[in-house]
Amino acid sequence: MSQEIAVVGSPEFTTGFRLAGVRAFENVPDDEKSEELDAAVERVFDDEDIGIVVMREDDMEHLSRGVREDAETSIEPTLVTLGGEGAGSGGLREQIKRAIGIDLMDDS
Repeated sequence: MSQEIAVVGSPEFTTGFRLAGVRAFENVPDDEKSEELDAAVERVFDDEDIGIVVMREDDMEHLSRGVREDAETSIEPTLVTLGGEGAGSGGLREQIKRAIGIDLMDDS
């Protein structure tokens, strides 16, 4: 069974992914993130059809401690964050390594 990608964030953030064919998304306007982002993330992580959840790194600050910890340690679905300090290849490399359990870019 193939799983889907879901995107959580502001309508401006999710639009590009939707145009690329991502069908699962949660729009949370910037001015509502403090109140609504936890529930949106929980809905996506509870959906058994979702394999990868994409969010902006900056949005992680709006999550409650428990939801953030659950999202960051989840294996399935796997959280991928874009932007912020981990935006370089090192950050993405670590996310992929965490998701699949091996470092695909290891030269040894």
